[in-house]
Amino acid sequence: MKPPELTYIDLFAGAGGLSEGFIRQGFKPVAHVEMDANACLTLKTRAAYHYLKANRKDEIYYEYLKNLKTDTNKNKTLRQELYSHIPKQLSDSVINKEIDKTSIKQIFDEIDLLLNRQQVDVVIGGPPCQAYSLVGRARDPHGMKKDPRNYLYKYYAEFLKRYKPKMFVFENVTGLLSAENGFYFESMKCAFLDSGYEIGHKILNSENYGVLQTRKRVILVGWQRERKYGYPDIQKIENKWQVSDLLADLPPISAGEKNTVEKYAAQTSEYLKKFNIRNGLPFVTQHEARSQIERDLKIYREAVAKMLHEGKRLNYNDLSEDLKTHRNRESFLDRFKVVKPDGLSHTMVAHIAKDGHYYIYPDLKQIRSISIREAARIQSFPDDYYFEGGQTAAFRQIGNAVPPLMADAIAKGIKKIF
Repeated sequence: MKPPELTYIDLFAGAGGLSEGFIRQGFKPVAHVEMDANACLTLKTRAAYHYLKANRKDEIYYEYLKNLKTDTNKNKTLRQELYSHIPKQLSDSVINKEIDKTSIKQIFDEIDLLLNRQQVDVVIGGPPCQAYSLVGRARDPHGMKKDPRNYLYKYYAEFLKRYKPKMFVFENVTGLLSAENGFYFESMKCAFLDSGYEIGHKILNSENYGVLQTRKRVILVGWQRERKYGYPDIQKIENKWQVSDLLADLPPISAGEKNTVEKYAAQTSEYLKKFNIRNGLPFVTQHEARSQIERDLKIYREAVAKMLHEGKRLNYNDLSEDLKTHRNRESFLDRFKVVKPDGLSHTMVAHIAKDGHYYIYPDLKQIRSISIREAARIQSFPDDYYFEGGQTAAFRQIGNAVPPLMADAIAKGIKKIF
């Protein structure tokens, strides 16, 4: 007999990076709950991909990608046509709502209908991390103490009480451990213990799971007290690759260039093949870089030259006066940062949606910030993963995501326990 499917609910789902890892390990999503409308469209589009692929109709999805335009109104029509090929329940499983005290009952009702008395094996997700991040606290005049997102874990605990999963995975930034001198983390652990779970946590670095990026995150795992599971064994792998292995096959582009669909410029690399990043598509989408003013491009050129010739980061104070516009000359002096080609990328964050200064492409022949597709690859998203909502929305979703390769390792460890 075929074993029963392992099910999960994804809270604060974002663009689905954590979910993608669980799907790869054979888990079935019951619901994704996310407040951002564009991220919900991305989740639906990805759900359509998985459904069509499972039913050997993936050509419908590939045609959707081929026909995408820079005109978002036309894309809306194409998207509706794509969604017409998937069951209504699958479309309904993406719940576009903010989780708060006014919405939680309605979210429960919607999930109950989707479940139809089915058991939930795992709850996954992590609330927005800005309230716990060190940068967020540094920039907020109140140190994020008044931010309501500090307490979103209480709603997470309500989902645990309601659906009683065997295990849960709670992901967040390392700043969670020190926020308010550890108060929030201790309160969080108490809430999860009161919900009936034993818990453990570790700081995991995405570079240990095949991701070409240094990205440390707290991964808190809980299990029903009576099951005595323990923290999963999350296997590390040797990472012998570098960022240049991610970029070489993509066609050269200029700042502001928007070609929706392009052909690859070279053969795939060992890395792209091994980790299924370039996964069968004969073309690449969303390889577009944001527009930049001439002054920023001059700064980019200096930053790239310093990185390639000296192996050093640009210090803002080293720029000529005509290129300096910021009054603050004492902090954030690395505000123009090149992605290191012969190593791992620095951490991808949501700020990439505001400008590209922190993610400059490492080539003097292409003075620009990285493209959407390059950012997605650094986060280990495969090339057939499409981010809906336009350029800014796509960058925000990518910057906030859990790298799918890291999520895959976590899901594999949990599946082994089951």
